[in-house]
Amino acid sequence: MPRPETRAGHGGDADPEALPLSDDQTLWEQAARGDRAAYGELYRRHAEAVWNYAYRLTGSWATAEDLTSSTFLTAWQKLSDMTLVNSSARPWLFTVASNLARHEYRRLGRFSRLLTRIPLNDTTRDHADDVADQVDADHRLRTVLDAVSKLPKGERQAVELCLLGELSTAEAAEVMRIAEVSVRARISRARAKLRGFLRDTGTGIETTAFEEGR
Repeated sequence: MPRPETRAGHGGDADPEALPLSDDQTLWEQAARGDRAAYGELYRRHAEAVWNYAYRLTGSWATAEDLTSSTFLTAWQKLSDMTLVNSSARPWLFTVASNLARHEYRRLGRFSRLLTRIPLNDTTRDHADDVADQVDADHRLRTVLDAVSKLPKGERQAVELCLLGELSTAEAAEVMRIAEVSVRARISRARAKLRGFLRDTGTGIETTAFEEGR
């Protein structure tokens, strides 16, 4: 597999020698024929999103880094075998990352999921404040992980793809091979359950993110 040129989860400068703008389907087909530059462009487009998704699944920066590398290794190995959803590589990459995360947590005996996004604060502040905030954010992530792990499988997957991975319900329906209305129904049920789970924890975690329409 070609060595990634940027670290997942971190932006990189545009490559002046990058390929002309092409859709993912074209790049995927070129990469399947051995075009490493095309594969590199797919990596540049999606590595940060995959890292963010993996972090939201695991709550661990280090694990997210490993899952991102494994996801793109799997993509490289299966280029000629896979069909993209709506000519986008992202839904398939997210599905691979999710499967790898499940495998990892089963192996460790602590499988869990994540539904929330913790916004990064770009303001320059004292390092000690940033560390304290990160510890608090990690604690809240773990609480939400416990709540999401209680959801039925279908609802967890819909939540991962749409609320966490920010795919459209149509894209998620393609990945899950169900009707779009079923995806919407699963997300609605999951939101209601998560609000209840988190209220019961007594931790004061804000539940408005799980309200309908958000």
